[in-house]
Amino acid sequence: MVLNLLLKHPDGHFLCFTVLLICFKCIILFQPLEDWDSGNVTTSVGESGQCLCHVFLPDTSFPADRVEHMQQVSKDMILEAKLNVYLKELSDLNVRVAMLETSPDKYIKLDFELLRIELREFEALVTQLRESLNSSSPIFDSLYTEIRNMTLIVNQLETYDKSNLDVIRIEFAKLQKKLKDCQEDQEFIQPDIGNCNHTGILKISKPMVVQLNAHLNSGYQYGGWGKDSKPIRGYESMYYYGGYSGAHVYDFYLYSNYDKLILRSEFKRHHIPSAYVGTGNNYIVHGNSIYYQHDVGMCKLNLTSSRYDFRAVSDASGSFSYSYSPNQNLDFAADENGLWVLYASDESRGKMIIAKVDEKSFGIEDKWNTGVYKQLVGNAFMACGIMYATRPVDLNTEEIFYAFDTKTGEEKQLSITFPKFQERYTNLDYNPMDQKLYMYNNGYYVSYNVRFNRG
Repeated sequence: MVLNLLLKHPDGHFLCFTVLLICFKCIILFQPLEDWDSGNVTTSVGESGQCLCHVFLPDTSFPADRVEHMQQVSKDMILEAKLNVYLKELSDLNVRVAMLETSPDKYIKLDFELLRIELREFEALVTQLRESLNSSSPIFDSLYTEIRNMTLIVNQLETYDKSNLDVIRIEFAKLQKKLKDCQEDQEFIQPDIGNCNHTGILKISKPMVVQLNAHLNSGYQYGGWGKDSKPIRGYESMYYYGGYSGAHVYDFYLYSNYDKLILRSEFKRHHIPSAYVGTGNNYIVHGNSIYYQHDVGMCKLNLTSSRYDFRAVSDASGSFSYSYSPNQNLDFAADENGLWVLYASDESRGKMIIAKVDEKSFGIEDKWNTGVYKQLVGNAFMACGIMYATRPVDLNTEEIFYAFDTKTGEEKQLSITFPKFQERYTNLDYNPMDQKLYMYNNGYYVSYNVRFNRG
């Protein structure tokens, strides 16, 4: 069997060596390593500058799954190469701006026209990365904002002004840092949604700080935000938010998409009547319903019908809260396996209990006793049936220090650290639909990408 690979790119000669490496990987994917011959593969450059790779395979079987994996690997390699090139060019731009500052006589309109061209190229790069990775990560929105701000500054400059040059240098430095962060977090951008074939969390990305809450008030230190972890059709892009000055719950805001969240333009507000006002802030949206704590029981609000349901949790205690805030007695979580609630009881002497919630009956279907004291925990979440507990390391660092696997009953001590935007937070939840952690950090929307250890 003969396999022809075609890679179209204007820099075909530059990428041929990369394609050759990919072709060798392709041979290995199609047949055992000991059977392949380097003579089985040839490469050439076509008339339009595209790279052509010809592979002869003695095996006639066609493992489509491995071909798909090989194509993803090749795409990631090419994107990584492009990003490295643009980061180098951005560094060169910083040098050029510095030269303009020290030599004002060379400060002409042509220099700024060249800067505008470079900025348009950077914007095209971000668009290409976004489309290639099929990602809606907020990091791309942040990059767009940085590029457009810099373009406005350049457009406004008509005479030499050292302070304006300083502004440009600062903006270039910020953009360079964001591109580097994008490069470092590239491994997080393509999550394997729904796949639990791994041994647990390996790494947490840097925090993505979106903005202050929709009330634009730093006094709203309690609350939460995020996306539906099991959205119904038509609401896959919906975000929710609730913020309060104390550890209680009395209303929620719903936004049709990320842009509406940023603009604080909700399409619906649910005001909770006094009979159902919640306590604590560890609530989530799952299956078009908001799950939150009411007294020492579970409350469910259907977002469509506005119907409330309540179930008492007989063994849950109101004496054991997370270390960051009071009244965090019940903590709802959702993952690839469904809906959970985390709490502690007097019988467990403050050690955390994991309970699986039956979504249809709204009752507890199973329980697991863990060995971690809830009052030592900053917060906890579930991912692929494993509970992860966090604690503070210092003012700026949090640590996942404990894990309990409900499939095996095994518990582990971990040390997976990640930075916090500010010291305290009151809500931390994993969303299986995008494999992100959503944190409400002292009034700010913050999120993290999660990387699992897939061996």
